[in-house]
Amino acid sequence: MSDNRIYTDRDCVETGSGCSLKGKVVVLKESALEAGFGRQLYYCTGGNGANGNALGKSVFLVNLKNGEFERCTRDHVLGVLKPELLPDEEKLQLSQIRPPGALPLENHEPQYSGYSFLEDGRYAAGVWLCNEKEAMEYVEMQKPYQHRIMLCDRNDFCVWEVRCGMQVYPPQEKLDEMREGLVENPGPMQL
Repeated sequence: MSDNRIYTDRDCVETGSGCSLKGKVVVLKESALEAGFGRQLYYCTGGNGANGNALGKSVFLVNLKNGEFERCTRDHVLGVLKPELLPDEEKLQLSQIRPPGALPLENHEPQYSGYSFLEDGRYAAGVWLCNEKEAMEYVEMQKPYQHRIMLCDRNDFCVWEVRCGMQVYPPQEKLDEMREGLVENPGPMQL
């Protein structure tokens, strides 16, 4: 189980102050554990220290054990975890995170639900997504880490599926048309 493992720079695809952290699973240094952080693996949602060569220090995180929001300083971060090293339990917790900047569910009607599946078929509850932009962002944030990602509409029909990082439904041409439509016309559109 990942609780006992100590991750090092060899487990990271990028390290140092030059790497961007936002939207990625990050590894905290061992010194962060000594400073009171109980784990090393977190999902970075942003902060003025999350960009490469950032002038700020704050990094906003989601704990991949319990889903709670936390904050650390950039110097506590070792780097970005290699996606293939993310343990299954943390993948399931990651699948429950809505994209950074997602609209509040209290004021907006969800149009989609996002699901991410482990290779053995396990998955956690779906995540509500309010519009096409959030749906696409959910897929992009999950793609490096999840075996299978599926978006369903309000009627629970599959409208988008990705397996092993490759899109299987709808065909790529249809997705390109949808993305182009979102840029040219940010109004409602059918996914």
